[in-house]
Amino acid sequence: MNNAETNDTAAAVAAQGAHVAPEKAPAKKGASQKKGAPKAKTGAKGAKPAKGGKATATPKKQVKASKTAKATKKAAGKKAAKPAAKSARAKEATSPRPESKGAKILGLIGRAKGATLAEIMKAVEWQAHSVRGWISTAGKEHGVEIESTKNEAGERTYRVAK
Repeated sequence: MNNAETNDTAAAVAAQGAHVAPEKAPAKKGASQKKGAPKAKTGAKGAKPAKGGKATATPKKQVKASKTAKATKKAAGKKAAKPAAKSARAKEATSPRPESKGAKILGLIGRAKGATLAEIMKAVEWQAHSVRGWISTAGKEHGVEIESTKNEAGERTYRVAK
């Protein structure tokens, strides 16, 4: 095979083309930062860049140590405050605002015969799962013990236990 034949074969292979993705055109615009996104950190406060360029920053190990110390202090303060707030809230039973849907439910189930799930749903315009969810937490929040029974027809009835 001589040089001319080699060039012809190479040209034929090149004409078929390789299965390669086409080259992408260079991007016209660089990536921009989203509005409200945090900006990149700069060097140390008051440090001015040298003629060559970058400002000197504090070593990362010192920054991390101070951040973790602050975070630990904050967490310790929060953990100590939370249990006290919860226990104070748990001891006090609150009543719902007058004319609220919660007050309507407590009024209905406070009757001697109680109220069925359907009656409560109609009165407060809630779906069944919302009523059941509210009733399940009402005992803790409002200091009320609620009994749940089924009648012969299979309807669920709720009333305040006395």
